[in-house]
Amino acid sequence: MAKPTHHILVCASFRASGEARGACNRKGSVDFLPYLENEILDRGLDALVSSTGCLKECSKGPIMIIYPENHWYRQVESEETIDQILDALEEGEVAAEHLLT
Repeated sequence: MAKPTHHILVCASFRASGEARGACNRKGSVDFLPYLENEILDRGLDALVSSTGCLKECSKGPIMIIYPENHWYRQVESEETIDQILDALEEGEVAAEHLLT
């Protein structure tokens, strides 16, 4: 497998025990993974999506990070937000209104 251009990390609030708990999980981060995966495929983006353990930004979650750009996005709670972030990624831009600051 070739290394993807982008790696998208989504906080799923997994704990060391493997249990999914925490703010991002309660706010539906895992629920939007299929939509995110489908959008990546539909857009032909070279990206890999991974769910993660807690990223320690609970009050601003769900959190999504895009590497290698190192863009941390906050409150990714809707398909509209995901679309705006992916639109920006396609254009080589940043979805500034969603950045974690």
